[in-house]
Amino acid sequence: MFRMMQSLLLILTMFSCQSSVSRIDLKKHVIVLPVEATKNETHAGTVLQDYVKRITGMTLPVIKENVYQKDQAAIFVGNTEHSTSYGKLKGEGFVIAADMRDVYIKGGSGKGVVYGVYTLIEKYFGARKYAEGPAVVPATKEVSVPQQLMDKQEPTLVYRETYYPEAFDNEYLEWHKLHRFEDLWGLWGHSFFKIVPPKTYYATHPEYYALVDGKRQATQLCLSNEGVFNVTVDYLRKAIADNPDALYWSIAAEDGGGFCTCDQCSQVNKEEGSASGSLIQFINKVAAKFPDQHFTTLAYLYTAKAPLKTKPASNVYIMLSSIDAYRQEPLSTIPSAADFRKNLESWGALTDHLFVWDYTTQFTNYLAPFPDYRNLQPNLLYMTAHKVRGVFSQGSGDTYGDMDAYNAYLQAKLLWDPAADAVAITKDFFDGYYGKAGVPVLDYVNALSASKAQLDIYGNPVASAKNYLSPEAIDKYSTILDKAEAAAEGEYLKRVYNTRLGLEYCVLQQSRFYGTDKYGYLQASGDGFVVNPRWPERVKKFVAQCKVAGVKELSEGGASPDAYQQEWDTIFSKKWVNSIAYNAKVTLLNPPSDEYPAKRERTLTDGLLGTKDFSINWLFIYGKDLVATIDLGAQKTVNTLQVNFLNDPRHYIFNPATITVETSVDGVNFTKAGTQRTPSIADEDYTTSINTYKFGLSAVQARYVRVTGQCQASVPGWRGAPPTKRPSVCADEVYIL
Repeated sequence: MFRMMQSLLLILTMFSCQSSVSRIDLKKHVIVLPVEATKNETHAGTVLQDYVKRITGMTLPVIKENVYQKDQAAIFVGNTEHSTSYGKLKGEGFVIAADMRDVYIKGGSGKGVVYGVYTLIEKYFGARKYAEGPAVVPATKEVSVPQQLMDKQEPTLVYRETYYPEAFDNEYLEWHKLHRFEDLWGLWGHSFFKIVPPKTYYATHPEYYALVDGKRQATQLCLSNEGVFNVTVDYLRKAIADNPDALYWSIAAEDGGGFCTCDQCSQVNKEEGSASGSLIQFINKVAAKFPDQHFTTLAYLYTAKAPLKTKPASNVYIMLSSIDAYRQEPLSTIPSAADFRKNLESWGALTDHLFVWDYTTQFTNYLAPFPDYRNLQPNLLYMTAHKVRGVFSQGSGDTYGDMDAYNAYLQAKLLWDPAADAVAITKDFFDGYYGKAGVPVLDYVNALSASKAQLDIYGNPVASAKNYLSPEAIDKYSTILDKAEAAAEGEYLKRVYNTRLGLEYCVLQQSRFYGTDKYGYLQASGDGFVVNPRWPERVKKFVAQCKVAGVKELSEGGASPDAYQQEWDTIFSKKWVNSIAYNAKVTLLNPPSDEYPAKRERTLTDGLLGTKDFSINWLFIYGKDLVATIDLGAQKTVNTLQVNFLNDPRHYIFNPATITVETSVDGVNFTKAGTQRTPSIADEDYTTSINTYKFGLSAVQARYVRVTGQCQASVPGWRGAPPTKRPSVCADEVYIL
């Protein structure tokens, strides 16, 4: 018993001594920089001084090493003479070390020393940078580190970018050790036409561009053309001279198809088994002219598959896209990512210079809840295990989107360390960003994440209305956020309101689809329908909150909040049309697309008009004619017929070549009542438009009316489509009066 007491006293004494001397109080230290401090070392010292002042109210002196006195307790920042060698640091790695009195922060290349200072501020001082705007500093007034500290960190990835509004804050990038492609690339992304712009060269040198359907067209470049090579080299020589600090230069195909089919390009691609063959051979040839530069290209769509023979040069980096994968499961297992996995392995067999362009938002609806959060870490672990050394994680860009602050924060932490504790990071974020509302908001996120419904980066709330975004599910989520609102106040309450925008957006979008049905924006009135009087005010409040949250556009290249308000104002202004075809039975010769089914046959007689969003209230027929027979239920007098068709070339949707209307009494024998032809589509034009076609039928007696929209024979060459891609026809309501 005595020995046990002795041991206990010894342990307590050791613990007491350790707790009293184990930390170094930094409030009386000086910050010491090298005599010839670099820009990043100077910046790191200034940041450290600033945050110590914010936390403690005290200003630590920043001095150069040549005036430092040995009796001064110091924080040595950068490659000072006093810093011990900690071995060569990998990339932008850093080390934070301490002895019994002094602290040393040393960085590798780039901003490593800056990252080290921000890690000191967060990890050891307790400050946080949850989103854009000012950081959160602790109220303890303490700045200290453990004695004999050794914290060495090195990045797994050489390129780390999360693309959300938070990442447009310069301090957020440095705090979380992130990059911005504008800072690294002299030329980024789809770049063929930046290098060889059609406006400059097509008229005089059509041979520079792809041979498609036997004609030179400005869809892609002809990579076997020597003139294209010479123009590219000249362009890069000047661009590199103008921007010598750029690390990467992109030489990549345009977004779309229309690759060159000339004899030479075709022969190369045939031998290589992929359009990437001619691309890599071309880039290797260019890269040889600039051996000290690094070039990137996109393995995307037609170039996603690695070539069979040609390896990328040592200064060429491949950025593989994961665009075809759904997001409800990790990329390592989900069937839709099978090609991505195969391509990743094939490229990995050719090169160690692999980047991935990944996607973590719904581009067609930035606000729609998109609960892929739990897959972020498994995806990064899978990628890094397969040689990936850089990730561009594309979110909603500079506009507010679903859980953007959380997405950016979690991605930032995992991009630096894919094996980090994601659960602890998540808890820290929700507690800090939402305050007392953190628990219920996390409950909301967990409720969303419990669904295994398909997550499509080009989906929409209507397509998900039968599963995780059903009206019933939205009510459940809303109840959880009610608890968050009750717990929050001030800035935290504002953040809860912003988080709620996603649910409200889904309700509004779905109400367009439901229309006259339950959950629709219309309500019965007499023999027809009128706008629910609560809806205009609901839309107005939604738009106002969007502006508070920082919503700039609701989809990629889509409507602003003001434009969304105008869409609704247009919808509200249209009076209900009491068509004799309302809710009439429709028979289709060709079925609608399973991907965009709308209400299937009923789409043409549900009383609702479509907007420029093809995914709602449009009957989408892929590659075939729209042939719709409407049964009016009894023989009626038909005077006029009106039908709308959507023209959206960006999504391969075109006006029908012809629209024909026929009538019948018995449903067997039909009489043509009129035909209209649409204008030609020979010239390049990506404008989205809704086109109305009216037919006067002069009091025809009919029970059946047949509308035929003849699908275009092929996608116009200027659109740039693969040989297998066919045009679509989209029609909305058929009004018969």
